[in-house]
Amino acid sequence: MGDEDKRRSKESGSLKLDFSNFVLSLNASALIHLGDIPDPQSRERLINFSAAKHTIEILEIIKSKTAGNLDGEEQKLLDDVLYNLRMKYVKDIGSEKK
Repeated sequence: MGDEDKRRSKESGSLKLDFSNFVLSLNASALIHLGDIPDPQSRERLINFSAAKHTIEILEIIKSKTAGNLDGEEQKLLDDVLYNLRMKYVKDIGSEKK
């Protein structure tokens, strides 16, 4: 990243979007829907299992469509994020039904 790109990135207040940041963004979105992270706008912890499931399904599609095209770190990140979100979703939805 050149100096000009770094300056623009600082000015816009955003990180360079790469695959890992994209996956982490979807992870954060799912965690917001599961109530683990407060909504950035309302600051409330709201649970929306349907939206969480939808985000997990998007990550599953990404995993399927990128098979064989990720480096080791990207693959591990995607696998770990999916595993953790699936386990949390199953646990949370199970405790909701009790």
